[in-house]
Amino acid sequence: MADGSMQKTSNIQNICVYCGSGPGLNPAYAEAARALGRILAESRIGLVYGGGNLGLMGEIARSVLHHGGHVTGIIPGFLSEREHMLIEAQELIVVEDMHQRKQLMFVKSDAFVALPGGLGTLEEFVEQLTWSQLGRHSKPIVLVNIQDFWDPLLTLFQRMRGEGFIRAGLELKLELVGRVEEIIPAIARVLDPSEAQADAEVTAKF
Repeated sequence: MADGSMQKTSNIQNICVYCGSGPGLNPAYAEAARALGRILAESRIGLVYGGGNLGLMGEIARSVLHHGGHVTGIIPGFLSEREHMLIEAQELIVVEDMHQRKQLMFVKSDAFVALPGGLGTLEEFVEQLTWSQLGRHSKPIVLVNIQDFWDPLLTLFQRMRGEGFIRAGLELKLELVGRVEEIIPAIARVLDPSEAQADAEVTAKF
């Protein structure tokens, strides 16, 4: 990686990634997870995730490890067998419940990214959006719309805004990208506003 790129990401230590514990039907989702794992490792950015070895969660974590990166898995004890926790992770933390998991993932991460996934992915991602909307944190939040997977959610956000449930001053602070290669540049723009470009910002839409 070029020195300039490394300089831009030097203040990003760890990125939390929310994604499915299943692979989904579209092979592009797993391909994106593996590609993101490689990008994180090559950028020397640690992965913080839910600790499982299945689905997209397993794909990204194993890719990070395969390319020499660092993985922090945080998993509740009751999910350790169901999601086949990744014992190869350099840091594997078993907590009592989902609340502890989410709090630790928040504390250990500099930014949050959502790949395709199910209800758990959606719930954790939307919680970070809500906390940001209420001013509880200012960490970057990135939605990765692989092959338009999240289009229905984006339509719902627009509906909420149109109906007045997302009011002026409470816009969603969200970066929308279509490819995993765009994630780190999007986070860098949020952390360094001088790098921001109007055509790359999504906040105004929601």
